Amino acid sequence: MTSPLTLYHIPDWASSIIHLALEEIGVPFQIRLMDRDEGDFSAPWFRAINPQGLIPAMETPDGPMFETVAILLWLNESFGGLGPRQGEPDRAAFLSWLSFVSNTLHPTVMDMIHPERLAGEAAAAQMAAAALERLNIQCSLIETMLTEQRPDWLSSASSGALGHYLGILFRWAIYLPKDPEMRFSLRPFPALRSVLAAHETSPAARKVAEADALGPTPFTAPQG
Repeated sequence: MTSPLTLYHIPDWASSIIHLALEEIGVPFQIRLMDRDEGDFSAPWFRAINPQGLIPAMETPDGPMFETVAILLWLNESFGGLGPRQGEPDRAAFLSWLSFVSNTLHPTVMDMIHPERLAGEAAAAQMAAAALERLNIQCSLIETMLTEQRPDWLSSASSGALGHYLGILFRWAIYLPKDPEMRFSLRPFPALRSVLAAHETSPAARKVAEADALGPTPFTAPQG
């Protein structure tokens, strides 16, 4: 029987966030690996699924979906296990921080690891440095939230949608910048590091780390 969920995927791209979530909730799914060099992203069949020609994208019983945060929310509403659902306690905070990660922290990480896209090669170093500074400020907000609010949906016991999203983003921020001085460090953020360290030892994360070749410590000490 064919699974009703199909994830369009390239390992260690943003679709790994959804891969983690799918393993976490334990629903049947299948993966269709994408090949950018073969033109999969611009193929008419894929543009019908995501008009932007980007991943993650996923086929669902409700129709095709794209955008990381939309897919995470759909999975949580459909199956649970990733954070508070409608009518459950602390839902407002969960939605606020998930949107913060998607709309603020994710673009900052992309500016940090691909500064030339917006600034050009001449100003890439300045763009990366400014993005790293912003990332540290944004992580301070997350660290304060973790230590003061102690949410059940982002903790050493339960990583949820936020943990999957943050794990991949910080993985990139730690190891992708070519200049060692531009690499993010978790050392100033012990509560966040503790959450990610627990997350990377979970059965779901270990399964995805093996399948996507992310290494034994994919979120706290990734290696390129």
